[in-house]
Amino acid sequence: MTRILAAALAAAALAAPPAAAQTGGLTVELNKFEAGETGGCRAFFLFRNRTDMTLEGFEMSLAILDGGGIIDRLLTIDAAPLPAARTTLKLFEIPEIGCADISEVLLHEMTACRPQNADEIDCFDILELESRAPAALVK
Repeated sequence: MTRILAAALAAAALAAPPAAAQTGGLTVELNKFEAGETGGCRAFFLFRNRTDMTLEGFEMSLAILDGGGIIDRLLTIDAAPLPAARTTLKLFEIPEIGCADISEVLLHEMTACRPQNADEIDCFDILELESRAPAALVK
Protein backbone atom coordinates (compact mmCIF):
# COMPACT_ATOMS: atom_id res chain seq x y z
CA MET A 1 0.00 0.00 0.00
CA THR A 2 2.82 2.42 0.88
CA ARG A 3 4.60 1.64 -2.40
CA ILE A 4 1.42 2.27 -4.37
CA LEU A 5 0.90 5.62 -2.63
CA ALA A 6 4.54 6.62 -3.17
CA ALA A 7 4.32 5.63 -6.84
CA ALA A 8 1.09 7.61 -7.28
CA LEU A 9 2.64 10.71 -5.65
CA ALA A 10 5.75 10.42 -7.83
CA ALA A 11 3.61 10.09 -10.98
CA ALA A 12 1.52 13.10 -9.99
CA ALA A 13 4.66 15.19 -9.43
CA LEU A 14 6.00 14.24 -12.87
CA ALA A 15 2.66 14.97 -14.53
CA ALA A 16 2.21 18.37 -12.87
CA PRO A 17 2.80 21.38 -15.14
CA PRO A 18 6.01 23.26 -14.47
CA ALA A 19 5.53 26.08 -11.98
CA ALA A 20 8.82 27.85 -12.67
CA ALA A 21 7.02 30.76 -14.35
CA GLN A 22 5.14 31.53 -11.17
CA THR A 23 7.62 30.64 -8.44
CA GLY A 24 9.53 33.92 -8.67
CA GLY A 25 6.52 36.18 -8.50
CA LEU A 26 5.95 39.73 -9.62
CA THR A 27 6.41 42.63 -7.21
CA VAL A 28 4.86 46.02 -7.89
CA GLU A 29 6.46 48.68 -5.72
CA LEU A 30 5.19 52.23 -5.39
CA ASN A 31 8.67 53.66 -4.96
CA LYS A 32 8.09 57.41 -4.58
CA PHE A 33 5.93 60.42 -5.33
CA GLU A 34 7.10 63.65 -6.89
CA ALA A 35 5.14 66.82 -7.60
CA GLY A 36 4.02 66.90 -11.23
CA GLU A 37 4.58 69.81 -13.56
CA THR A 38 0.85 70.55 -13.84
CA GLY A 39 0.00 70.38 -10.13
CA GLY A 40 -0.74 66.68 -9.96
CA CYS A 41 1.46 63.92 -8.61
CA ARG A 42 3.98 61.79 -10.46
CA ALA A 43 4.21 58.22 -9.16
CA PHE A 44 7.32 56.10 -9.69
CA PHE A 45 6.66 52.35 -9.83
CA LEU A 46 9.17 49.52 -9.90
CA PHE A 47 7.99 46.27 -11.47
CA ARG A 48 10.18 43.34 -10.38
CA ASN A 49 9.32 40.48 -12.71
CA ARG A 50 11.04 37.46 -11.18
CA THR A 51 9.16 35.04 -13.43
CA ASP A 52 10.38 33.53 -16.67
CA MET A 53 7.47 35.16 -18.55
CA THR A 54 7.73 38.41 -20.46
CA LEU A 55 4.40 40.16 -19.94
CA GLU A 56 3.38 41.86 -23.16
CA GLY A 57 0.14 43.02 -21.56
CA PHE A 58 0.02 44.41 -18.01
CA GLU A 59 -2.63 46.95 -17.02
CA MET A 60 -3.91 47.83 -13.57
CA SER A 61 -6.92 49.86 -12.50
CA LEU A 62 -5.98 51.85 -9.40
CA ALA A 63 -8.27 53.67 -6.98
CA ILE A 64 -6.57 56.79 -5.60
CA LEU A 65 -7.75 57.60 -2.07
CA ASP A 66 -7.43 61.12 -0.67
CA GLY A 67 -6.24 62.09 2.81
CA GLY A 68 -9.65 61.30 4.27
CA GLY A 69 -9.70 57.79 2.79
CA ILE A 70 -12.28 58.76 0.14
CA ILE A 71 -11.81 57.51 -3.42
CA ASP A 72 -10.73 60.52 -5.44
CA ARG A 73 -10.45 58.84 -8.85
CA LEU A 74 -9.82 55.64 -10.78
CA LEU A 75 -6.69 55.52 -12.87
CA THR A 76 -5.70 52.81 -15.34
CA ILE A 77 -2.00 52.36 -15.90
CA ASP A 78 -0.33 50.33 -18.63
CA ALA A 79 3.08 49.03 -17.55
CA ALA A 80 3.71 46.64 -20.44
CA PRO A 81 6.00 45.27 -21.55
CA LEU A 82 7.56 43.73 -18.45
CA PRO A 83 10.55 41.61 -19.52
CA ALA A 84 11.19 38.31 -17.74
CA ALA A 85 13.68 38.33 -14.86
CA ARG A 86 14.07 42.13 -14.92
CA THR A 87 13.15 45.20 -12.90
CA THR A 88 11.43 47.97 -14.84
CA LEU A 89 10.82 51.58 -13.80
CA LYS A 90 7.61 53.28 -14.96
CA LEU A 91 6.34 56.79 -14.20
CA PHE A 92 2.65 57.67 -14.15
CA GLU A 93 0.93 61.01 -13.72
CA ILE A 94 -1.92 61.24 -11.22
CA PRO A 95 -3.69 64.43 -12.31
CA GLU A 96 -5.37 67.06 -10.16
CA ILE A 97 -4.33 65.73 -6.75
CA GLY A 98 -1.22 66.65 -4.79
CA CYS A 99 1.09 63.91 -3.61
CA ALA A 100 0.56 64.86 0.05
CA ASP A 101 -3.20 64.41 -0.45
CA ILE A 102 -2.90 60.72 -1.45
CA SER A 103 -3.33 58.38 1.52
CA GLU A 104 -3.61 55.06 -0.28
CA VAL A 105 -3.49 53.47 -3.72
CA LEU A 106 -5.77 50.46 -4.11
CA LEU A 107 -5.25 47.87 -6.83
CA HIS A 108 -8.88 47.78 -7.89
CA GLU A 109 -8.60 45.41 -10.83
CA MET A 110 -6.10 43.77 -13.15
CA THR A 111 -7.42 44.75 -16.57
CA ALA A 112 -4.69 42.87 -18.47
CA CYS A 113 -2.02 40.32 -17.64
CA ARG A 114 -0.84 38.55 -20.77
CA PRO A 115 2.42 36.67 -21.19
CA GLN A 116 4.10 36.95 -24.57
CA ASN A 117 2.59 34.50 -27.09
CA ALA A 118 0.06 33.21 -24.54
CA ASP A 119 -3.47 33.75 -23.24
CA GLU A 120 -4.40 36.07 -20.37
CA ILE A 121 -3.57 34.79 -16.89
CA ASP A 122 -4.67 35.75 -13.38
CA CYS A 123 -1.72 37.74 -12.03
CA PHE A 124 -3.22 38.08 -8.55
CA ASP A 125 -1.72 34.68 -7.65
CA ILE A 126 1.84 35.86 -8.32
CA LEU A 127 1.48 39.56 -7.45
CA GLU A 128 3.03 41.20 -4.37
CA LEU A 129 2.52 44.89 -3.59
CA GLU A 130 4.93 47.14 -1.69
CA SER A 131 5.26 50.86 -1.05
CA ARG A 132 8.17 53.08 -0.04
CA ALA A 133 6.05 56.18 -0.69
CA PRO A 134 4.01 57.86 2.06
CA ALA A 135 0.86 56.21 0.65
CA ALA A 136 0.23 52.47 0.98
CA LEU A 137 -0.22 50.28 -2.12
CA VAL A 138 -2.79 47.58 -1.32
CA LYS A 139 -4.99 44.91 -2.93
